[in-house]
Amino acid sequence: MVGVTANPAIFEKAIAGGSEYDEPLRVLAEDGLDVVSAYERLAVEDVRAAADVLRPVYDRTDHRDGYASLDVAPDLAHDADATLASALDLWRRLDRPNVMIKIPGTPAGVEAIRRATAAGVNVNVTLLFSVDAYTQAAAAYLGGLEERVARGEPVHDIVSVASFFVSRVDIAVDGMLAERGRDELAGRAAIANARIAHARFGELFSGERFAALAERGARAQRPLWASTGVKDERYRDVMYVEELAGRDTVDTMPLATLEAFAEHGHARDALSGSAPDARRTLAELRAAGVDLDQVTGRLLVDGIEAFAVAMGKLLTSIERRRG
Repeated sequence: MVGVTANPAIFEKAIAGGSEYDEPLRVLAEDGLDVVSAYERLAVEDVRAAADVLRPVYDRTDHRDGYASLDVAPDLAHDADATLASALDLWRRLDRPNVMIKIPGTPAGVEAIRRATAAGVNVNVTLLFSVDAYTQAAAAYLGGLEERVARGEPVHDIVSVASFFVSRVDIAVDGMLAERGRDELAGRAAIANARIAHARFGELFSGERFAALAERGARAQRPLWASTGVKDERYRDVMYVEELAGRDTVDTMPLATLEAFAEHGHARDALSGSAPDARRTLAELRAAGVDLDQVTGRLLVDGIEAFAVAMGKLLTSIERRRG
Protein backbone atom coordinates (compact mmCIF):
# COMPACT_ATOMS: atom_id res chain seq x y z
CA MET A 1 0.00 0.00 0.00
CA VAL A 2 1.19 3.49 -0.84
CA GLY A 3 -0.15 5.95 1.72
CA VAL A 4 0.54 8.11 4.77
CA THR A 5 -0.61 8.33 8.34
CA ALA A 6 -0.77 11.18 10.83
CA ASN A 7 -0.75 11.19 14.62
CA PRO A 8 -0.33 13.75 17.41
CA ALA A 9 3.40 13.03 17.81
CA ILE A 10 4.03 13.73 14.11
CA PHE A 11 2.06 16.98 14.24
CA GLU A 12 3.78 18.06 17.47
CA LYS A 13 7.23 17.58 15.95
CA ALA A 14 6.29 19.59 12.87
CA ILE A 15 4.65 22.44 14.79
CA ALA A 16 7.25 22.71 17.56
CA GLY A 17 10.26 22.20 15.30
CA GLY A 18 9.49 24.55 12.43
CA SER A 19 7.63 27.62 11.28
CA GLU A 20 5.46 26.10 8.54
CA TYR A 21 2.34 26.20 10.71
CA ASP A 22 2.83 29.68 12.15
CA GLU A 23 0.67 31.51 9.63
CA PRO A 24 -2.23 29.03 9.73
CA LEU A 25 -2.13 29.12 13.54
CA ARG A 26 -2.19 32.92 13.52
CA VAL A 27 -5.26 32.92 11.28
CA LEU A 28 -7.02 30.33 13.43
CA ALA A 29 -6.27 32.35 16.57
CA GLU A 30 -7.72 35.47 14.95
CA ASP A 31 -10.82 33.46 14.06
CA GLY A 32 -11.26 32.73 17.77
CA LEU A 33 -10.69 28.97 17.65
CA ASP A 34 -9.55 27.29 20.85
CA VAL A 35 -6.49 25.05 20.87
CA VAL A 36 -8.36 21.78 20.30
CA SER A 37 -10.44 23.22 17.47
CA ALA A 38 -7.31 24.71 15.91
CA TYR A 39 -5.59 21.31 15.95
CA GLU A 40 -8.61 19.58 14.45
CA ARG A 41 -8.83 22.17 11.66
CA LEU A 42 -5.13 21.84 10.85
CA ALA A 43 -5.21 18.05 10.96
CA VAL A 44 -8.26 17.78 8.74
CA GLU A 45 -6.81 20.21 6.19
CA ASP A 46 -3.43 18.42 6.14
CA VAL A 47 -4.86 14.92 5.82
CA ARG A 48 -7.32 16.06 3.16
CA ALA A 49 -4.44 17.60 1.20
CA ALA A 50 -2.42 14.37 1.55
CA ALA A 51 -5.41 12.39 0.27
CA ASP A 52 -5.58 14.67 -2.76
CA VAL A 53 -1.89 14.07 -3.51
CA LEU A 54 -2.49 10.31 -3.22
CA ARG A 55 -5.71 10.30 -5.27
CA PRO A 56 -3.99 9.16 -8.51
CA VAL A 57 -2.66 6.09 -6.64
CA TYR A 58 -6.14 5.41 -5.28
CA ASP A 59 -7.65 5.62 -8.76
CA ARG A 60 -4.88 3.61 -10.45
CA THR A 61 -5.08 0.71 -7.96
CA ASP A 62 -8.87 0.35 -8.04
CA HIS A 63 -9.12 1.95 -4.59
CA ARG A 64 -6.77 -0.55 -2.97
CA ASP A 65 -3.97 1.92 -2.12
CA GLY A 66 -3.39 5.65 -1.77
CA TYR A 67 -4.91 6.41 1.65
CA ALA A 68 -4.24 8.98 4.37
CA SER A 69 -5.22 8.24 7.99
CA LEU A 70 -6.25 10.43 10.93
CA ASP A 71 -6.91 9.42 14.57
CA VAL A 72 -9.88 9.98 16.79
CA ALA A 73 -8.88 11.66 20.06
CA PRO A 74 -7.11 9.39 22.62
CA ASP A 75 -9.44 10.32 25.48
CA LEU A 76 -12.27 8.52 23.65
CA ALA A 77 -10.57 5.10 23.64
CA HIS A 78 -12.96 3.58 26.19
CA ASP A 79 -16.18 5.21 24.97
CA ALA A 80 -17.75 3.50 21.97
CA ASP A 81 -20.46 6.13 21.38
CA ALA A 82 -18.04 9.07 21.55
CA THR A 83 -15.51 7.27 19.35
CA LEU A 84 -18.16 6.60 16.73
CA ALA A 85 -19.38 10.19 16.83
CA SER A 86 -15.82 11.47 16.38
CA ALA A 87 -15.13 9.02 13.55
CA LEU A 88 -18.28 10.07 11.70
CA ASP A 89 -17.47 13.76 12.22
CA LEU A 90 -13.90 13.39 10.92
CA TRP A 91 -15.11 11.31 7.96
CA ARG A 92 -17.63 14.02 7.07
CA ARG A 93 -15.12 16.84 7.43
CA LEU A 94 -12.36 15.10 5.50
CA ASP A 95 -14.80 14.43 2.67
CA ARG A 96 -12.47 12.24 0.64
CA PRO A 97 -12.97 8.58 -0.35
CA ASN A 98 -9.28 7.74 0.19
CA VAL A 99 -9.01 8.54 3.88
CA MET A 100 -9.15 6.24 6.89
CA ILE A 101 -10.19 7.02 10.44
CA LYS A 102 -7.94 5.46 13.06
CA ILE A 103 -9.80 3.79 15.93
CA PRO A 104 -7.94 1.95 18.74
CA GLY A 105 -8.58 -1.75 19.24
CA THR A 106 -9.93 -1.46 22.77
CA PRO A 107 -13.18 -3.27 23.68
CA ALA A 108 -15.07 0.01 23.20
CA GLY A 109 -13.12 0.67 20.03
CA VAL A 110 -14.12 -2.70 18.59
CA GLU A 111 -17.79 -1.79 18.95
CA ALA A 112 -17.12 1.57 17.29
CA ILE A 113 -15.24 -0.18 14.46
CA ARG A 114 -18.27 -2.33 13.68
CA ARG A 115 -20.65 0.61 13.70
CA ALA A 116 -18.33 2.89 11.74
CA THR A 117 -17.83 0.22 9.07
CA ALA A 118 -21.58 -0.27 8.89
CA ALA A 119 -21.89 3.48 8.31
CA GLY A 120 -19.49 3.27 5.36
CA VAL A 121 -16.35 4.65 7.03
CA ASN A 122 -12.89 3.35 6.07
CA VAL A 123 -11.31 2.31 9.38
CA ASN A 124 -7.66 1.91 10.30
CA VAL A 125 -7.74 -0.15 13.50
CA THR A 126 -4.77 0.88 15.61
CA LEU A 127 -2.94 -0.19 18.78
CA LEU A 128 -3.35 -3.92 18.20
CA PHE A 129 -0.79 -5.97 20.14
CA SER A 130 -2.41 -9.36 20.71
CA VAL A 131 -3.81 -11.97 18.36
CA ASP A 132 -7.09 -11.99 20.32
CA ALA A 133 -7.48 -8.22 19.92
CA TYR A 134 -6.69 -8.53 16.22
CA THR A 135 -9.34 -11.27 15.86
CA GLN A 136 -11.97 -9.09 17.56
CA ALA A 137 -11.12 -6.14 15.30
CA ALA A 138 -11.37 -8.28 12.17
CA ALA A 139 -14.69 -9.71 13.35
CA ALA A 140 -15.98 -6.17 13.94
CA TYR A 141 -15.08 -5.23 10.37
CA LEU A 142 -16.87 -8.31 9.03
CA GLY A 143 -19.88 -7.55 11.22
CA GLY A 144 -20.08 -3.99 9.90
CA LEU A 145 -19.98 -5.23 6.31
CA GLU A 146 -22.70 -7.77 7.07
CA GLU A 147 -24.93 -5.01 8.45
CA ARG A 148 -24.53 -3.07 5.22
CA VAL A 149 -25.34 -6.10 3.10
CA ALA A 150 -28.44 -6.78 5.21
CA ARG A 151 -29.62 -3.23 4.48
CA GLY A 152 -28.89 -3.60 0.78
CA GLU A 153 -25.99 -1.13 0.89
CA PRO A 154 -22.77 -1.47 -1.14
CA VAL A 155 -19.55 -2.80 0.39
CA HIS A 156 -17.13 -2.84 -2.55
CA ASP A 157 -15.52 0.54 -1.82
CA ILE A 158 -15.01 0.09 1.93
CA VAL A 159 -11.35 -0.44 2.81
CA SER A 160 -9.86 -1.22 6.21
CA VAL A 161 -6.51 -2.18 7.72
CA ALA A 162 -5.66 -3.66 11.12
CA SER A 163 -2.52 -2.04 12.54
CA PHE A 164 -0.60 -4.66 14.51
CA PHE A 165 2.31 -3.23 16.52
CA VAL A 166 5.61 -5.05 16.42
CA SER A 167 8.81 -3.67 17.99
CA ARG A 168 7.22 -2.69 21.30
CA VAL A 169 6.57 -6.37 22.00
CA ASP A 170 10.27 -7.20 21.76
CA ILE A 171 11.21 -4.23 23.93
CA ALA A 172 8.97 -5.54 26.71
CA VAL A 173 9.74 -9.25 26.32
CA ASP A 174 13.51 -8.85 25.90
CA GLY A 175 13.70 -7.17 29.29
CA MET A 176 11.87 -10.09 30.89
CA LEU A 177 14.15 -12.59 29.17
CA ALA A 178 17.24 -10.77 30.39
CA GLU A 179 15.97 -11.03 33.96
CA ARG A 180 15.51 -14.79 33.49
CA GLY A 181 18.86 -15.37 31.81
CA ARG A 182 17.20 -16.43 28.55
CA ASP A 183 18.79 -13.99 26.11
CA GLU A 184 18.90 -16.69 23.42
CA LEU A 185 15.17 -16.02 22.91
CA ALA A 186 15.58 -12.25 22.56
CA GLY A 187 14.29 -10.56 19.44
CA ARG A 188 11.91 -13.39 18.54
CA ALA A 189 8.63 -12.62 20.33
CA ALA A 190 7.39 -9.76 18.17
CA ILE A 191 7.83 -11.49 14.83
CA ALA A 192 6.31 -14.74 16.11
CA ASN A 193 3.33 -12.86 17.55
CA ALA A 194 2.75 -11.00 14.29
CA ARG A 195 3.07 -14.15 12.21
CA ILE A 196 0.37 -15.84 14.26
CA ALA A 197 -1.86 -12.79 13.70
CA HIS A 198 -1.20 -13.10 9.97
CA ALA A 199 -2.15 -16.78 10.08
CA ARG A 200 -5.40 -15.75 11.79
CA PHE A 201 -5.97 -13.25 8.99
CA GLY A 202 -5.65 -16.08 6.50
CA GLU A 203 -8.26 -18.12 8.36
CA LEU A 204 -10.74 -15.28 8.78
CA PHE A 205 -10.59 -14.03 5.22
CA SER A 206 -10.56 -17.38 3.45
CA GLY A 207 -13.57 -18.83 5.24
CA GLU A 208 -17.27 -18.98 4.38
CA ARG A 209 -18.16 -15.83 6.31
CA PHE A 210 -15.96 -13.57 4.23
CA ALA A 211 -16.66 -15.52 1.04
CA ALA A 212 -20.31 -14.46 1.25
CA LEU A 213 -19.22 -10.83 1.57
CA ALA A 214 -16.62 -11.14 -1.18
CA GLU A 215 -19.40 -12.18 -3.56
CA ARG A 216 -20.81 -8.69 -2.96
CA GLY A 217 -17.43 -7.12 -3.72
CA ALA A 218 -16.11 -6.77 -0.16
CA ARG A 219 -12.37 -6.40 0.35
CA ALA A 220 -10.27 -8.18 2.98
CA GLN A 221 -9.06 -6.09 5.89
CA ARG A 222 -5.30 -6.26 5.42
CA PRO A 223 -2.92 -6.53 8.40
CA LEU A 224 -0.71 -3.46 8.73
CA TRP A 225 2.61 -3.83 10.53
CA ALA A 226 3.17 -0.79 12.74
CA SER A 227 6.13 0.18 14.93
CA THR A 228 8.58 -1.50 12.55
CA GLY A 229 11.60 0.63 13.39
CA VAL A 230 14.22 -1.47 15.20
CA LYS A 231 15.02 -0.09 18.65
CA ASP A 232 17.79 -2.53 19.67
CA GLU A 233 21.20 -2.16 18.03
CA ARG A 234 21.78 -5.91 18.32
CA TYR A 235 19.26 -6.50 15.54
CA ARG A 236 19.37 -5.86 11.80
CA ASP A 237 17.83 -2.44 11.18
CA VAL A 238 15.30 -3.81 8.70
CA MET A 239 14.55 -7.02 10.60
CA TYR A 240 10.84 -6.41 11.13
CA VAL A 241 10.27 -5.31 7.54
CA GLU A 242 12.05 -8.32 6.05
CA GLU A 243 10.60 -10.93 8.41
CA LEU A 244 7.00 -9.76 8.02
CA ALA A 245 6.93 -9.19 4.27
CA GLY A 246 4.15 -11.03 2.48
CA ARG A 247 1.11 -10.81 0.27
CA ASP A 248 -1.93 -8.80 1.38
CA THR A 249 -0.05 -6.92 4.09
CA VAL A 250 0.88 -3.28 4.63
CA ASP A 251 4.00 -1.96 6.37
CA THR A 252 4.27 1.52 7.86
CA MET A 253 7.91 2.50 8.18
CA PRO A 254 9.55 5.54 9.75
CA LEU A 255 11.74 7.39 7.27
CA ALA A 256 15.02 5.93 8.59
CA THR A 257 13.73 2.38 8.24
CA LEU A 258 12.33 3.08 4.78
CA GLU A 259 15.69 4.46 3.62
CA ALA A 260 17.56 1.53 5.19
CA PHE A 261 15.33 -0.98 3.46
CA ALA A 262 15.74 0.82 0.13
CA GLU A 263 19.51 0.60 0.58
CA HIS A 264 20.05 -2.95 1.80
CA GLY A 265 16.70 -4.66 2.46
CA HIS A 266 15.56 -7.87 0.80
CA ALA A 267 11.95 -8.39 -0.21
CA ARG A 268 10.63 -11.95 -0.05
CA ASP A 269 7.55 -13.78 1.16
CA ALA A 270 8.48 -14.42 4.79
CA LEU A 271 4.95 -15.20 5.98
CA SER A 272 3.68 -18.16 3.98
CA GLY A 273 4.13 -21.29 6.05
CA SER A 274 5.67 -19.39 8.97
CA ALA A 275 3.01 -20.15 11.58
CA PRO A 276 4.39 -23.51 12.86
CA ASP A 277 7.79 -22.01 13.69
CA ALA A 278 6.07 -19.01 15.26
CA ARG A 279 3.99 -21.25 17.51
CA ARG A 280 7.13 -23.12 18.62
CA THR A 281 8.76 -19.80 19.49
CA LEU A 282 5.77 -18.72 21.55
CA ALA A 283 5.80 -22.08 23.33
CA GLU A 284 9.47 -21.54 24.22
CA LEU A 285 8.66 -18.10 25.55
CA ARG A 286 5.87 -19.50 27.72
CA ALA A 287 8.25 -22.14 29.05
CA ALA A 288 10.67 -19.32 29.91
CA GLY A 289 7.98 -17.65 32.00
CA VAL A 290 6.82 -15.00 29.54
CA ASP A 291 3.06 -14.35 29.69
CA LEU A 292 2.48 -12.73 26.31
CA ASP A 293 -1.16 -11.96 27.05
CA GLN A 294 -0.08 -9.96 30.08
CA VAL A 295 2.61 -8.20 28.05
CA THR A 296 0.28 -7.21 25.22
CA GLY A 297 -2.43 -6.09 27.64
CA ARG A 298 0.04 -3.77 29.32
CA LEU A 299 1.25 -2.49 25.97
CA LEU A 300 -2.28 -1.49 25.00
CA VAL A 301 -2.70 0.49 28.21
CA ASP A 302 0.71 2.10 27.75
CA GLY A 303 -0.04 2.85 24.11
CA ILE A 304 -3.22 4.73 24.93
CA GLU A 305 -1.43 6.65 27.69
CA ALA A 306 1.43 7.54 25.33
CA PHE A 307 -1.09 8.70 22.73
CA ALA A 308 -2.73 10.95 25.33
CA VAL A 309 0.66 12.36 26.40
CA ALA A 310 1.54 13.08 22.77
CA MET A 311 -1.78 14.88 22.31
CA GLY A 312 -1.13 16.96 25.42
CA LYS A 313 2.32 17.95 24.14
CA LEU A 314 0.82 18.80 20.77
CA LEU A 315 -1.82 21.08 22.27
CA THR A 316 0.83 22.78 24.42
CA SER A 317 3.00 23.34 21.34
CA ILE A 318 0.07 24.85 19.45
CA GLU A 319 -0.65 27.22 22.35
CA ARG A 320 2.99 28.30 22.48
CA ARG A 321 3.28 28.84 18.74
CA ARG A 322 0.05 30.83 18.70
CA GLY A 323 1.42 33.00 21.46
